Amino acid sequence: MIPQTEDLSAFAVSCRRIRKFYGVRSVLTEVNLSLPAGAVLGLVGLNGAGKSTLIRILVGLLKPDHGTTCLLGEPALQLSDAAKARLGYVPQEPQSLGWMSVEGMLQFIAGFYPNWDSEYMWNALIRWNIPPSQRLERLSPGERQRVALIRVLAARPAVLILDEPASALDPVARRDLLREIAVRAGDSGTTVLFSTHIVSDLERVASHVCFLNRGRIVLDATVDDLKETHARLTVARKAADQFSAIQEGEISRRRLRDGGLSLVLKRPADASWPEAFRSAGALETLSLEDLFIELTDRPGAEWFVR
Repeated sequence: MIPQTEDLSAFAVSCRRIRKFYGVRSVLTEVNLSLPAGAVLGLVGLNGAGKSTLIRILVGLLKPDHGTTCLLGEPALQLSDAAKARLGYVPQEPQSLGWMSVEGMLQFIAGFYPNWDSEYMWNALIRWNIPPSQRLERLSPGERQRVALIRVLAARPAVLILDEPASALDPVARRDLLREIAVRAGDSGTTVLFSTHIVSDLERVASHVCFLNRGRIVLDATVDDLKETHARLTVARKAADQFSAIQEGEISRRRLRDGGLSLVLKRPADASWPEAFRSAGALETLSLEDLFIELTDRPGAEWFVR
């Protein structure tokens, strides 16, 4: 989370206290996010959690009802042409210039980006078996998504923002994309933010992870820190009364069918787990998938996020 006094322009992508309403429905509530240059952030949440809305705000396509957003050191709603040339963005359902051929669209787009990589463009078209002469509107959803990814990656952006980039890709294409993200971040220092609901993708490439639940960020940490600083405490029914109050570092809780409790806890990186937790029940580390399940609010579940 971003301290209130921290300069947002110091980050490649950042926002503070973002709120967004659609009518009377709150979509985003007090969202704070910061992504340093060269980091790879996986934004995770169920459908309807607010991921696409947040991404559109971050790239300046949607105005928040409250809050501040910066991209490459500039206000997201007032990006200069130079900043736009360093930004790569692919929406969840890319649709543009459908009447043009694949090659025609890519060559047209290339004129807006000084670092355009034609060699990468042609190699990617061949690797993904995309006919350059085919009109975009005649491609399958998966092919259109591949072309959109080629378009944004060939531009060699400093910041790459992808909204569910693997949603229409087959497993081989998804693996290629994740490998490309890792290479760009590692070799070129590209800052990457991608949304997904496929938690296994995070463990392959992400350096940071952010869980969005009902428009609120419920977890924001580096991947390396998560296994060391987060755990699940399972308390038997006979000891559950001892934990009726909110515990230090508690993130979420749910009541088990047998009357016991399951608590998700966070501790400082330089501290150890309190002995009271260790003696009260089973304390276990959590995988990213376990954390996602524990911290994502599902209808009918008897638990809540604090």
